[in-house]
Order: sequence, then C-alpha cells, then structure tokens
Amino acid sequence: MQWRDPEAVVRHLAATGDVVWRDAGVAATRGRSVVGRGPARTGDVRDGGADRPWPEGRDDRADAEPDRHPPGGAGRPGHGFGCRLLDRDATGGPRPAAAASTVAADGDPADLALLDVDRALVCDHAARSVEAVARVGDPWPRSVAETWADVPPEPPVPGPTRASSEGSASPSVRWRHRPDEYLDLIEGCRRAIAAGEAYQLCLTTAVDVDGPVDALEAFAHLRRSSPAPHASFVRIGDVAVVGASPESFVEGTTGGRVAASPLKGTRRRGSGVDDPVLARELVESDKERAENVMIVDLVRNDLARVARLGTVEVSELLAVHSYEHVHQLVSTVRARLGAGCTAADVVEAAFPAGSMTGAPKRRAVELLADLEGAPRGVSSGATGWLGRGGSAGLAMTIRSIVVHGARAASAGRPARPAGARVGVGGGITISSVPVDERDEVELKASALLAVLGVRAADGAPVRMS
Repeated sequence: MQWRDPEAVVRHLAATGDVVWRDAGVAATRGRSVVGRGPARTGDVRDGGADRPWPEGRDDRADAEPDRHPPGGAGRPGHGFGCRLLDRDATGGPRPAAAASTVAADGDPADLALLDVDRALVCDHAARSVEAVARVGDPWPRSVAETWADVPPEPPVPGPTRASSEGSASPSVRWRHRPDEYLDLIEGCRRAIAAGEAYQLCLTTAVDVDGPVDALEAFAHLRRSSPAPHASFVRIGDVAVVGASPESFVEGTTGGRVAASPLKGTRRRGSGVDDPVLARELVESDKERAENVMIVDLVRNDLARVARLGTVEVSELLAVHSYEHVHQLVSTVRARLGAGCTAADVVEAAFPAGSMTGAPKRRAVELLADLEGAPRGVSSGATGWLGRGGSAGLAMTIRSIVVHGARAASAGRPARPAGARVGVGGGITISSVPVDERDEVELKASALLAVLGVRAADGAPVRMS
C-alpha cells in the first residue's frame, strides 16, 4: 500500500482502544514503524502470584518458526510494570511493608500488560510502503486496503495535550520528594556504598501532573521534540505509556542472538562549540565511566545465566550517543542463548535492568525499596514485544510519561483522578555530588513535563518543590 505516516495511521485507525505503536521517528529514512492491535492480557506477581505472568503456550524458543515481521503481527507487545519487583524480598516473595502500598502508588492495573497482536500495519520507511499483516484467513488486510485512500498521508499538527486552554494556569504538579529530601536520599545511597552494601545505586523519584491528558497528542509532541531510537506508544485499558526511550533493555533475533545496551552517564546538549566539549567531558568522567562499567559487568552476569558458555561479549564500551537534549554513555553486551532458552527466559534473567537498580542487583533492589518509599510503577520497567523464534525488542521505560484515566473506587483499589506521571532518576556512586545529581534529575524531567504544559517561567529546568 502507498506510504502513510505512522501517526496518521494511528489517528485514523486506532484513535481509541488498545494499541501499540513502535515508532522509527518523524524523519526516519530507514527502519520500520509498526502499529499493532489485538486482545489485551494482564498478569500479576503481587501477593504470591505467578512468577511468569505472561501467557504460556507460546513458541518463542530460538529454534521456533520465526515471525514474518518480528515486531509485527505475531508478537506480544506491551508494557511491564515490573519494577514492582522492588517490592519483593531476597527470596522473591512480597515484602510485607511494601505489599500494601503497591496499588496506592499509581493505581496500575497489573504487573504486566500485553497485547496479543494479531493485526498489524508495518510501515517501511526506506521503501515508503505500508503492509497490513494478519493471521491466515483473516480478511482484515483486504478491508484495510479497500479504505486506505481515506487515510491522510501526513498527520495534522499536534493539538493540546491537556484540556486547559492556552494562557490558563499551569497544571498542578507534585514531586514525590522535596529538594532537601532527595539530597538526603542521595546521601543515604552514598552511606550504603561507603558501608560496602553496594557499588552503585540508581535512585529515582516521580512527578505527578493532575488533570486529563490526551496520551496520543502527548506522544505526537514528544516524537517531534525528543526523537529517540526506542520511541513507542502503548495504550492498554485506561493506562498509556508515552515513551522516548534511548535505552535498549533486550534485543533478540531469530537464531538465539541477544543484546543488551545499558545506558549510564548523561550530559546536557550544548550549543555550538560547547556541545562537543560536553560530550568529551562525559566520556572522560571517571565517575560516569565507573558507573557504566559496573552495570556492564552486571549485565554480563545476567546474560550468562541463559547464554551458551563463552558467548557473552562486550561489543561496545563507553560510546557517546547523542540525542535531542542530552548526550548519553552507552555500552552493548551480546550473547547467544543456550539450548531451550527463550526470549522470556532472558527477561526473567535480566529483569529489572541493572541500569535502573544498581549493583549488586539484589541488595540494590532492597536498599532502593526502603529509600524511595513507594513503588515505581511502570517507570523503570520495560516496553516492547516478544515474538516467535526468539525475537524480542524491549526498551527501558525511561524518558516516558505514564498517562492514566480517572477511575472510581472499587474493591481493593482506591479512586484515582486522571493525570500523568513522569518517573526520573540517576545513578549514585561514592563520588556523586548530591546537588549535581538532583540537577540532572530535574533536567531529565523537564523535557517530558514540557509536553504536559509544565515549564519554568525563565526557561530553566523545572525544579523540585
């Protein structure tokens, strides 16, 4: 079929209801964007629930029949609320103090939400073509082709993300921690590291914005203002994840090859001659390099649990990747899966990602659960897809906005007003300067808050309050 921008496709064919959209970018000239729909499934590991909440019976072994379009019609895209694993003790069971607070944090419906995608539109940016993919015998591709001329080739200019009009009062914003509280938490991390309990800890906080948010309009703005290699829009039920993630959690191909690309180390982008200076400062920072290498070692250990002996290797170490607003320090670890291992096994071995916990992972998780004081919800989890034949593409749920609709109180769940949440954080080491770490968190949050209409009057980052 003739080319249509993926955003125009989503607006025309999937403006409401459950949908997943993996976006190659507004100006992409290669790669594929995929828009998929299908029945939703959820899983829960709270209170002694299943350890593997995604549906069983799938054939995702490395030797299984591969997907025709790996990110498309046969996979199960979705978003994981898996950093609720921060609410589990060293044996994997629920921590009594944390179990009761799990739902109250942000009202997420489950630990894992998936779409069993059986219909997808694959937008090939290089070929400038679109293909409808469905299960054998499904007439849907033909019906889409018959009405394809009704889909506009380009999307409209994005509209407002919130119902409030231009010039109205700024939306109500609540940081989880006050500035002094966050500085104290950073010092708590440094004390734990000095005591030998951890080498590095990824401390996070969150910002809540009150009021209804149009998630699709928010993503339309975000894909223009903060293009990212793992951008995605996932809407399942009354929760939507609007993401501009720069970090891959796990990438798997047919044939059993897997890769993880942890991201540790951030500097803002500069203007003119300042920009390369800031990038060089990042790659030469002893603190950032040490932090990145510690997480690389943790990822090597995670993948070794499911990899063939001798196949784990670091193919990229301490590389600077530059995005719209920041420079990031990225490394890549690759491996080949062992016999009988699946993409789901990789997720279980590596989740939660070390870049969002710290090292050593188990003790880091315990320390952070006590320090942060509330579950992270979707933030710091993973968003992406699992397909047949070992294929997978999961990105870290960072640089993301979680949008939720209003909900009345029901059995076991409190009422929840409509709103959005931005989760942000950063790695803490013994050499961290608390004020600098807080400034970095505010910088990361500000680009996302701007999409929601929250800006500082002087154009500076939105400060904790």
